[in-house]
Amino acid sequence: MSFYINNTNPNKPGPICGNPTNGICEKIMIETTKVFDACTCITTENGIILQVTGFNPANPVLPLTYISAENTTGSPAVVSDLVVDRLDTCPNYANVSFTLTIPVTVTYRDANGVIGTATATVVVNKSVILFVPQPALTPVDITAIGIFSSRIGTFTAPDIFTVTGCIQIIVRVTSVVDVLVPSYGYPCLPPCQSAPAQACPGLQDLPIYPTATGIGNPPTL
Repeated sequence: MSFYINNTNPNKPGPICGNPTNGICEKIMIETTKVFDACTCITTENGIILQVTGFNPANPVLPLTYISAENTTGSPAVVSDLVVDRLDTCPNYANVSFTLTIPVTVTYRDANGVIGTATATVVVNKSVILFVPQPALTPVDITAIGIFSSRIGTFTAPDIFTVTGCIQIIVRVTSVVDVLVPSYGYPCLPPCQSAPAQACPGLQDLPIYPTATGIGNPPTL
């Protein structure tokens, strides 16, 4: 059993049926990342130079035949040279400029037909207008995600491919804040379907989540 398998308990995540206010029992404060503004752009670029290193396997037999290039797994894009220039006529908005470096993995076939990979980076300079809240004690961050994909390219030098690729960038203005949200309370966690039943003295009588019953009136300071 899980939240979604053979579980008819209404106290679970999922679609809301009926009046969405039914069952709201408290206001809770949570720490979360608030997104103040965001945008995305997709472009197709020609003549992108990928200077590759880290051939795997090493010392491929030239010439190489280009196959593809994609984001390197586990290596996120890096924002640098960030400049937030507020607009005089709209002080809550700013021209956000930055450089985004996207690590990519290039796949190729060498002259002997051996498939190999190498690493490179795609560097993008971007400038966008976004809503940026006024300064506060809680800092505001500008974050960006870069996605690169290419299937067209040629081998132009021992360590260079010239490619055509699609670049998608998602930019966000965020801040880690405390917010109050209405809550239906704790979910009812169903037993795992594959877990064997085991006796755990002391644990089976404890609730899954902490409770705060009988809060009463606050002390007078």
